[in-house]
Amino acid sequence: MKKDVVTIGDAMITFDPSHHGPMRYASNFERKAGGAEFNFAVGCARLGLQTGWISRLGNDEFGKYIRNFARGEGIDVSEVQLLDRYSTSLNFKEIREDGNGQTFYYRHQSPTEALTEATLDEAMLRRCKVLHITGVFAAINPDKNISLLQKAATIAKDNGAMVTFDPNIRLKLWSPEEAKYGLTELLPYVDVLLTGEDEAELLFGVHDPEQIAQACQRYGISTIAIKKGEDGASAYKNGELIHAPAIPPKKVVDTVGAGDGFDAGFVYGLLNGWTLERTLKFSNAIGSMVVSVYGDNEGLPELSEVLTQLGEREIIER
Repeated sequence: MKKDVVTIGDAMITFDPSHHGPMRYASNFERKAGGAEFNFAVGCARLGLQTGWISRLGNDEFGKYIRNFARGEGIDVSEVQLLDRYSTSLNFKEIREDGNGQTFYYRHQSPTEALTEATLDEAMLRRCKVLHITGVFAAINPDKNISLLQKAATIAKDNGAMVTFDPNIRLKLWSPEEAKYGLTELLPYVDVLLTGEDEAELLFGVHDPEQIAQACQRYGISTIAIKKGEDGASAYKNGELIHAPAIPPKKVVDTVGAGDGFDAGFVYGLLNGWTLERTLKFSNAIGSMVVSVYGDNEGLPELSEVLTQLGEREIIER
C-alpha cells in the first residue's frame, strides 16, 4: 500500500524536568519520546495520513518503548530496527517559565549510524507520495547521512514522490558553516522547503520572504513556507506570496515540537490540494495547539481537534 508520507531520522528518549528553571537544579524527570522526524511522523499519523518511518534504535528498553509508541500511533515501523551494540539516544530538556528552554543531547553513537546507503530498504521509498527529510538527521553524521538522504530523495522522486525539507538546524550538532555547506547539498533534491527565518538567513543570507523565494528558485524549489512563531507564517508557490497571522494559544508552556506540527499540517494541506491560505491557517493552528501542551509531541492534535480549533467543527462536551 502506498504511504502518504515517509520520513527518515532519529528518535530519542527525552527527559522532561518536573519543574521549570536551570537544569542544574532539576532532580526529577519524566521519560518521554521525541525527535524531529519522529514528532513529524506522529503529527502526520494523528491527522489521518498513512505514515512510514525509517530509523534505527538501540535494542534496549528505551528503543522498544519508542518503537511501540510509534506503532501505537499507527505509524508503519517495519523499517525501524532495534540494534545490539547501540544505545538509544537521549536528551534532557530545560524549560523556563515562558515555555522556552534548551536541550542537552546524549546521542553519540546514534543507532542511526548503522543506517547506510547499503542498508537502506528502498521499497517504502518507492511507495510514498511525500518524503520528508530534515537537517537534524543530516547533522548527526554529515559525511554519511547527507549522501543517504540524497539517495533516498532520488528514489522517491524517481517514483513520483514530492520531497519536503525542514532544515531544522541544531547548532549543538554542527557549526553554522558546516550546516550551510551540508544542507545546501540537499537543496537540489527538494520540492518544498519548510524553514524558519533564522534558518533561511543562514542558508541564503536573506530573511525577506521574496528574497528567500528567489534564492530557492535557483535550486528548483517550487514551494516555500517560512515559520515565524508568534508572527505567524508566510508561504510562496507559483508566484503567489501570502502571510497568515499566528493563532495565539491560551498559554505557551513548551515550544518544542511546534515546528514539526506545522510541517505535518503543511504536508497535509499539500496532499489535499488546499490553497496556500488554508494550508497556512491549518498549520498555524497546529503550532498553536502544540505549544500549549507540555512535551515534544503530546500536543500534536488529531484532525477533528484542529477543525474544532478553527471553528469548522462543533465540539459537544456533554
